[in-house]
Amino acid sequence: MRVDLFDFDLPETSIALRPASPRDSARMLVVRPDDAAVLSDHGVLDLPSFLRKGDALVFNDTKVIPAQLEGIRRRAEEIVTQVSLTLHMRVAPDCWKAFARPARRLKVGDRIAFGHGGSSCLLGTLDATVEEKGDAGEVTLRFDLSGPALDEAIMAVGHIPLPPYIASKRAEDAQDRADYQTMYAREEGAVAAPTAGLHFTDRLFAKLDEAGIERHFVTLHVGAGTFLPVKADDTDDHVMHQEIGHVDARTAEKLNAVKARGGRIVCVGTTSLRLIESATSEDGVVKQWSGPTGIFITPGYRFRAVDMLMTNFHLPKSTLFMLVSAFSGLETMRDAYRHAIETGYRFYSYGDASLLFRKN
Repeated sequence: MRVDLFDFDLPETSIALRPASPRDSARMLVVRPDDAAVLSDHGVLDLPSFLRKGDALVFNDTKVIPAQLEGIRRRAEEIVTQVSLTLHMRVAPDCWKAFARPARRLKVGDRIAFGHGGSSCLLGTLDATVEEKGDAGEVTLRFDLSGPALDEAIMAVGHIPLPPYIASKRAEDAQDRADYQTMYAREEGAVAAPTAGLHFTDRLFAKLDEAGIERHFVTLHVGAGTFLPVKADDTDDHVMHQEIGHVDARTAEKLNAVKARGGRIVCVGTTSLRLIESATSEDGVVKQWSGPTGIFITPGYRFRAVDMLMTNFHLPKSTLFMLVSAFSGLETMRDAYRHAIETGYRFYSYGDASLLFRKN
């Protein structure tokens, strides 16, 4: 499909720079593509009223790490050069793939030192070697530290990699370490938060429990590729970056039981949806699953397992707007986003929510 079909005018003022407070006070647009009253305005706390006893919410429990690293390149006797890297996928205990800026200044074999100029780490305590250079500014780094020692060093010297549309308007600060993390995050490894989950609180969980709604957790470590624009003119020419995910056997069994008794699988966020769809066979059975996924969902995709989706509002021509258009229909979502912009919904990672029913 032509990428320009997914374009729309989004005022910069629609992009939220901070989350709602409290988190569950955000607005929620309900979209029912097969209903005469397609759109209705609500709040996140109204979520239980749109679910039925026996439905199951699926959350992504990945935990965001401070994956933005500022370093200096050392090469023989040359003058050192500053570089910025965003880790996006771990490939070994001591090795990460990363997006580099400016990538042209790096060569295979270069040494990079991180933590310079900061109080948390002395110069040289976290070093890496450029092992490979790929396309679109991607490099593979092998660190001198490994496993938990590397994790600790990244926590000390790294920064939260805010999405570009937020980072271009303000700097990351200490509050983002709390704001840009779901309340149930536990599996470290994400570069970006599964932002639909940012709306959930103990109060909302209690209301869901009272309504008899199940909760299940999967893990997809969201990579920096989620921020990358679609540069191709046709969706067939766009390549998704892979992300590592896990669905354990017990969770798969529980979700299949939900479907068997007539309940609905409701994914919180596009990341949990992409993972569940990756783990589901063509006959609609959710399987235990572990590994990388680069699933790219566009209109025409046949959904295998997911019945409803709670997600934030996404950017024009993004892979995520393509996904929600596949889920609820392109024209329906264009109408929904037009309504959201006109009525002041807040967009993107810290913005408001939408609850989408799947188009039959």
